[in-house]
Amino acid sequence: MTVAKDTSASGAGRTIISVDAMGGDRGPATVVAGISRSAKKNPNIGFILHGPADELQKLVARRKYLAGRVEIRDARDVVTMDDKPSQVMRHGKNTSMWSALDAVRAGEAEVCVSCGNTGALMALSMVRLRKLPGVNRPAIAVLWPSRNPQGFNVMLDVGADIRADETDLLQYAQMGASYARNGMGLERPRVGLLNVGTEEHKGRAELKAAHDLIEAVAPKSKFEFVGFVEGGDIPGDTCDVIVTDGFTGNIALKTGEGTASLIGDLLKEAFKFSPLSRLAALLALTSLRRLKKRIDPRRVNGGVFLGLNGTVVKSHGSADATGVSAAVKLAFQLARQGFAGKLAARVASANDLPQDTAQENLKDGEQE
Repeated sequence: MTVAKDTSASGAGRTIISVDAMGGDRGPATVVAGISRSAKKNPNIGFILHGPADELQKLVARRKYLAGRVEIRDARDVVTMDDKPSQVMRHGKNTSMWSALDAVRAGEAEVCVSCGNTGALMALSMVRLRKLPGVNRPAIAVLWPSRNPQGFNVMLDVGADIRADETDLLQYAQMGASYARNGMGLERPRVGLLNVGTEEHKGRAELKAAHDLIEAVAPKSKFEFVGFVEGGDIPGDTCDVIVTDGFTGNIALKTGEGTASLIGDLLKEAFKFSPLSRLAALLALTSLRRLKKRIDPRRVNGGVFLGLNGTVVKSHGSADATGVSAAVKLAFQLARQGFAGKLAARVASANDLPQDTAQENLKDGEQE
């Protein structure tokens, strides 16, 4: 998609990404550096950049790869990390985040990318883009390093909403399978439902009901349901998509990020222990770099908001230029796949499912 009124910025045939320049912890300079990296690597991408025009013009002018590739939209206000979503919804019309979402709403850009306040971004996304018909709660999906051939698993929800009943979990399974199919090229993704054990009798009543609903829809929706999975399967090769509620998913995500950081620090400490260990580190330098790249959360930066009439990629608030570039790359890939339309079709197909089985199981669980 191109921006017709600014062909000099977009270029014929370029995919346009709408970027909130002001939401990150490191400021707009880092965001501009990140999109410049993307522009250098990908000639088929253009940007609409939102924030104070005078400041952004100076930053963009310093990046030769952004010449003729960026349209700047002046937005004077900023959504901070401390702002409450309700306040942003009432008074945030002049913010860069609001402006970035409106570009997608107007069809001027394919995907919105923001490093800003997650709660505010989700709230504004639901107001400006609206939920897909039949979706009760949108979800945030992330890529998790795994032992699978594709290198990553999809996990959702990781924080859009702390609650999820059996119908929500079913929709998460549909959306996660669509993401894996279109974003990772998996023709028949394997979906697992996160629980405290793999046995069918374990877990809360809504999990048991969701198990039966997902199992029923799997053949029609062209994914394989592997049943309940445990926390150890999140980075494993048992499934490609892990479905859970936002409370559990967010804790797992933050735990994983903290563990990866700890492993990196412990490796540095171990290799600095003695002259011999320093020599060993030098000999293993290539392998260590490969490991660092493999577990570096910056290179899989970007949680995708699923269940909206438009695609939104949430970059980590503390992302550096590498992280911002990774989020833009993900946004570009999803846009080129026509992901938003395909996701809407998958969600629509789930609305025809029978609900009787889930309700019966829920009642049985309450009686036990």
